[in-house]
Amino acid sequence: MNSTEQTLSIIKPDAVERDLVEKIQKKFLEKKIKVLKSKKIQISKEEASDFYKVHQTKPFYDRLCSYLSSGPIVVMVLEGENVIQENRKIMGATDPKNADEGTIRKLYGISIDKNSVHGSDSIENAKKEIDFFFKD
Repeated sequence: MNSTEQTLSIIKPDAVERDLVEKIQKKFLEKKIKVLKSKKIQISKEEASDFYKVHQTKPFYDRLCSYLSSGPIVVMVLEGENVIQENRKIMGATDPKNADEGTIRKLYGISIDKNSVHGSDSIENAKKEIDFFFKD
């Protein structure tokens, strides 16, 4: 059975600032993941708060929202076989110190907060997150 999915990927401000967009996108392409849509934007802290609403009870919520809105980001819709899980493997653990060798966060992440990328964690969240940035 073909299980082509879509997911949202965000290249966060620390990676955009260090000009890593193409290197990160290449990681997806090497794994036969298509970048269907891509745009560079800057969001407000309010938009970041809305986007990360699922984390609003967590202690890092405010830092996360401030950070995501601190500079330009690149939002992308990725498509491929089991792309949600594949993307999470390619990104690596949230904390770059714990990420596997060769993953985006191990290669480029600075800290648990500045970990270079975001990816949806479920089909349900992927749909919500894609709609958040790519309302048709």
